[in-house]
Amino acid sequence: MKKLSLVLFAVENNDYQAAQVAAAKKAAVRLGVELQVIHIEHSAIAQSQQVLELLQRPEDRRPSGILFEPVGTPLAQAARLAASSGVAWVILNREVDYAADLRRQYPTPFFSVSTSHLEVGKIQGQQIARLLPDGGMMLYIQGPADNAASVQRTAGMESAKPANLEVRALKGLWTEESARHAVSSWLKLGLAKSHTIGVVAAQNDMMALGARQAMQEHTAGTELEGWMNVPFLGCDGLPGTGQNAVRTGLLTATVVIPPNAGTAIEAVVSAIQTGQQPAQCIYTSPTSFPPIESLKPRK
Repeated sequence: MKKLSLVLFAVENNDYQAAQVAAAKKAAVRLGVELQVIHIEHSAIAQSQQVLELLQRPEDRRPSGILFEPVGTPLAQAARLAASSGVAWVILNREVDYAADLRRQYPTPFFSVSTSHLEVGKIQGQQIARLLPDGGMMLYIQGPADNAASVQRTAGMESAKPANLEVRALKGLWTEESARHAVSSWLKLGLAKSHTIGVVAAQNDMMALGARQAMQEHTAGTELEGWMNVPFLGCDGLPGTGQNAVRTGLLTATVVIPPNAGTAIEAVVSAIQTGQQPAQCIYTSPTSFPPIESLKPRK
């Protein structure tokens, strides 16, 4: 029997994505399957081209399955080609509207593995509500506008934050540097001096840390001291980065999102070997670190 071969597309631009790759490799070794990791930039065109190149290979050179997190569109046309070609298709950290239709038409394993990004945003909103029960103003660093996880985290946060909390939103690209640049530009405009920010929240830990770095670079004296007393919140919560940043005081809290690529490898291997479809979406559960009730409201 031919050894199973899987391809993981990775945009390793932050600590969470690096952890995804590590989890996938560990699962592949344990299960005895071949895993090729293809690193791409944050480019929907590059991702689409390389996926299509794999699917258009002769049958004996095609992978058994493809795992990827969409960086733009969810590749609906490529998904149909994969399903009709018998190449398992696994979407990470996103649900897609074409999944149910293709699962009805083809026996090819076809599913998503994700956390509930609405729940991630809701937990962060609950953290904010605990810290600022009387409302106020928040600086909020979001991921890319075309990213479904970013959109859903924003919606979840909005549903749980205090009703009288005003949000000043900036855009990042999930990286520390992108948030540092966005916040630096905002500080240079002088807008920060006309607002009293009660909390700085970002949609991942690296952007939260990038925002904090920008404050340190562009403020001084009592202004810097004020910023360093503002709670900084992130998401992802990996033990060595986000959780460690909370322990050392760089962040006040984070939302722990377990890497799910290892779970995806296990599920797709089982599906291929048994011929049975997994659930259309397998969910992992986010949690607050530290527990929300341990956070102290700001005076």
